[in-house]
Amino acid sequence: MLTKRIIPVLLLRKGALVKTRRFGKFDYIGDPCNTLRIFNELEVDELFLLDIDASRIGRLPEFNLLEEISDECFMPLVYGGGITSLDFAKRVFDSGFEKVALNSSALENPSLITEIANHFGSQSVILSIDVKKSLMGKLSVFSHSGKKRWAISPAIWAKRGQELGCGEILLTSIDREGTWSGFDLDLVCKVAEVVDLPVIAHGGAGKMEHIEQVLGQSGASAVALGSMVVYQKKDMGVLVNFPDKKLLEQVV
Repeated sequence: MLTKRIIPVLLLRKGALVKTRRFGKFDYIGDPCNTLRIFNELEVDELFLLDIDASRIGRLPEFNLLEEISDECFMPLVYGGGITSLDFAKRVFDSGFEKVALNSSALENPSLITEIANHFGSQSVILSIDVKKSLMGKLSVFSHSGKKRWAISPAIWAKRGQELGCGEILLTSIDREGTWSGFDLDLVCKVAEVVDLPVIAHGGAGKMEHIEQVLGQSGASAVALGSMVVYQKKDMGVLVNFPDKKLLEQVV
């Protein structure tokens, strides 16, 4: 068992898996159920599935697909996208998922964090925070797949999320996402130092050294991987994979 979690993040769009770059251009990765079967065989400990269209276009989660996916999986699953009410969260949990990730809906209705946490426990609610830098270097929180900017810093929003009852923070750098260029260590530090929750760093991982850096230098409790687990290497074709656990043990 690894001392710190390394978690694949899969992006769902129109029933298929895709991989984006800076929340923009995307590539088709494959069928969700087939891909999840591979991660089962790779003995992944946990997995995120994020629907990147649901909140942006105001669509419900695809509950039938979530049930199909959970039937294929034996690891704990986290779902995010389009969860705008306690009832929708209940349906996600009933579909077989262990946690929900709230992003756009939490910004629009912060009390939803508390409502779901009170019903299912804080450990079941992850606050997903997407962050982008301005030309002047100011950090801002974005929602709706990076389309809507909010006048709040990621550190303040993370601290508020903790007060509202979330159990973890998924922190994504939009500027680094899909670039293979390494994590934004400064961003992760700013958030990790103001909360007493696990912070999952996401966006930019391209090699094992990046994982070692963010876990060792930023206060992150876990790492979420996108490109590294769906491509052979940078600028190469699709290959669903997971880093060898013996190599991971050396960096975590």
